[in-house]
Formats: sequence, C-alpha cells, structure tokens
Amino acid sequence: MKKTTVNKVDKKQAQSTSFAPVQSRLGRPAYLGFLWNHDLDELRAVLEGISRYHAPILDHWHDQYRTHLGEGRALSEAEFREIFSKELRETVDLLLRHDLDGFIEHIRREAENLAQRQVPYYEVIISMHLFEESVAKSLPGFPPLPATYLAFDKLSHIRSIVLADTYFRVRASLLSTRIYELENEAGMLPLERREHFHGLVGASPAMRRLYERICRAAVQRQGTVLLVGETGVGKELVARALHEAGPGAHGPFIPFNCAAIPRELVESELFGHKRGAFSGAGEEYLGLFRAAEGGTLFLDEITEMALDTQSKLLRALQERAVRPVGHTRELPINLRLVASTNRQPLEAVTAGRLREDLYYRLQAMVLEVPPLRERMDDLPLLIAHFQELYNQRLDRTPPLAGIAPDALARMRAYHWPGNVRELANAIESAATFAQGPRIELADLPDAVRAASSSSKAVTAKAQVGDLAEAERQAIGRALAATKGNKVQAAMMLGISRKKLYSKLKQYGWF
Repeated sequence: MKKTTVNKVDKKQAQSTSFAPVQSRLGRPAYLGFLWNHDLDELRAVLEGISRYHAPILDHWHDQYRTHLGEGRALSEAEFREIFSKELRETVDLLLRHDLDGFIEHIRREAENLAQRQVPYYEVIISMHLFEESVAKSLPGFPPLPATYLAFDKLSHIRSIVLADTYFRVRASLLSTRIYELENEAGMLPLERREHFHGLVGASPAMRRLYERICRAAVQRQGTVLLVGETGVGKELVARALHEAGPGAHGPFIPFNCAAIPRELVESELFGHKRGAFSGAGEEYLGLFRAAEGGTLFLDEITEMALDTQSKLLRALQERAVRPVGHTRELPINLRLVASTNRQPLEAVTAGRLREDLYYRLQAMVLEVPPLRERMDDLPLLIAHFQELYNQRLDRTPPLAGIAPDALARMRAYHWPGNVRELANAIESAATFAQGPRIELADLPDAVRAASSSSKAVTAKAQVGDLAEAERQAIGRALAATKGNKVQAAMMLGISRKKLYSKLKQYGWF
C-alpha cells in the first residue's frame, strides 16, 4: 500500500488554520501560545450572545455586586455601569475581531482606572467572578460545550493575569507618589515643628538641634562626618538621614560594621581586591568604597578597625582614591564617608584605638547623638512609632495603641542604658505578649517595671552622669584645640595642670 505523505507546505497550512496561536500585532503568540485561534472561534457564539444580551447581563451583574459587597462597596451603581457597560462592549468587539493586542491594552486601561479609584483588589476579583456567573444566568444555552467552556476559562485566566499585573503596578506607583508628596510636605515644615526627620523620631530640643546639624553637614557633599553616641541611640539612622538630606541621596547608602568581620578581611572588603591577589580571591571584588560611588559609605564603630587599616583609610580620604589589594595604581572615588563610635574619640585616641591623625581628619564635622535619657520628652512619640511598626510586622489583632499611665510613668523613671534600641525591644515584647489593646505595666520588661515609680533618684543619678559627661567633653575639646598640649589645655579650662591630670586619670585617659 502506497504511503500517504504530507509536504511541508501542507503542514504549515494545517498549523495556521485552527491551532495556530493568536498572533499579536508584534508578531508573537499571545501569552506563550496560551490562547489559540480555534479558542476564539469556539467563543464566537458566546461573545455574540453577550453582545445581544448586554443589558440583562449588566443588570444581573450589578445586582450580584451590590448583594455580595453591600454598603461597603467602592463603586456606586452609576460608577459601576459607567465603567463596566462600556468595558463589556469593547471587550466583545475586540475579541470578535481577534485583536488580542487591543484586548490586552483594554484590560490594562480598566485596571488603571480601578486602581486609581482605589477599588480594593478583592472587590475587583469578586466582580470578575460575578460577571462569569451573570453570563451563565443570563445567556440562553449556557453552559456551552466543553471546548467552548475551556476557551472561556483560558480567556478569563489571561484577563486575571493582565489585570493583577497592571493593578498592582499602578497602586505601587500611586503609593510611591504619595510618599514623595508627604516627604515634600514634611520637608517644608520648619525643623522646630518636625516630629519625624528622614526616619528619625523626636521633637525634643536635643533632637531638633541634631536635625539642624544634620542639615548643615548634609550639604557638604564630600565632607567626612563622625557620629558619636552610646550603643543603641540610632547612629545608623542618623547616617541615613545625612545621606537622604544631602545632594547624594540618589546614590547608594552602604553601611559596614567594622567589628562584624575578621580584621584581616576588612581592607579587602573596603578597598576591593584584584583577582588572584591572595588565596581565595577567585574574582575581582569592587570593594565598598567604589560600590558607594556617588552615595554614602557608613563605617560603624570605626574604633574597632585595626590601626594599619585606619592609616589606609586616612590616605583614601585625603587622596580621594583607593588602591585595591593586588592593584598597582590608585582608583578615584567620589562619595561621602560617615563614621561612628560609641566611645569618646579622645579616649579612644589615648587608649590606642583610634589614630590621632585620623581623629583630626574626622573631627571637622562631629555630630553627637543624644541618649534616650536626655530626650525623655520624645518617649510618647517613640512608643507610638514602635507600636505602629510592630503592629504591622506582627500583624497584631487588635492593634496595640496607647499606654497605661502607670506603665508610662515607670518607663519615664527607667534610665534606658540600651537607649532607643532597648525601647524598641520593650515595645516588640509588649506587642507580642500583651493581651489588651494598650501597653499595661505587666507587659513591660522586668528591668523597666523595677524602676522606681518616683523618678527623683534616677533623675539625680542621670544629672550627675550628665555633668561628668559634659566635663569630659570640655576636656576633650580643650585637648583637641591645643593638639594635646596639657599645659595650654589646663589654662583654657581655668584649672591647674595637677587638676587636669587628676581628671584625665579619673576618666581613664591614662
């Protein structure tokens, strides 16, 4: 028996009839061949029926929308009919003409409209399902044959994919725009009226002074800044605020904890290395200095950095260039450097933890970040801020809001040695374990509950500590101004040289 053969042309013609993917105007299959010509052919009778029974379908659709969503629905009847009546007619027309590109663009416009009207997405999805139900109830002869029903299902899937993609893109864009507007509005407020500043929270005099100094330091594009403050005060937040408030805000912000990795790896991490520069250097590494190009590099706890690395850091700051490990030449850099320490800088110099020449380079712009005990007026603002943060992070129901008077009094009495970080941990614990909608005294950590309800003793202790700190800072400034000359420093301070030596010994500088 003679074999029947089909030539290649016949095969191509067969593929182009009923089983070829619907082609877009760009010449590619729509959604990876998910929808085929024969699918739209199968749907023709249904589409024509939807066009013919447009009014009863729309009526049933709206009735079900109102019944399911009640008074909380986003669209009035007039808005519903305005959007979906025209949308339904255009959809049917585009599909009858096999215009998938037009259909996709039409869905995108519909999604943009719904997103801009702030119709919740769950309501959008419910509306889509109710439409399919309305077609089934209003169209004679529905459900159709299995092949037609499958094609209808494919079309519904395409519509869902495009709708979701566009809806959330638009919502994200609108949210970003709103955040930008709010930031601009906040930026127009004078500093003395601000309770939030680039992620920092507080309206106390100490924080307003800090905001003012951040603004002044931020305009110096390539200036180095040294942040001084106790552990937990939020030095990285201050560094980010410096970055965001300055002309390099569009560039990267890269934080690096100098104590987080072994000392022998710090130089390579900062300056980069050439491939093969040392054992294990299989690829060239850019280094954080060059990665922060055009932005800000934040070196946290710089006094934990080895002194020889500090020397290379000083050269990089002076020359505005770095030499990666294994390279023979220096490469230019353009960034702002912000460093921080939880030690008093001069104490660190005396103790051999900070190079004196690097200190003098950094001291041109020093920002002191106040401890929490010096800004207790900010406590209610900070509590509210962290409550909102942990309500969202822990998806807490009911949300935590407010604090009992006795709990707030005990928090005011506490000295907060761990500063804002310790406060954040206390609020997180309360948000996790509190039974009611506000923080009660029993929800606080043991150390906070144990604080005296009368804050006099704590306040007196804090005042003594503050006076000692002020005295230590005054001595440090005098030594810095006289480049370490103790005789001249004692004269500036109005005390004897013997008294100065006694104070230096008292503060552990000997």
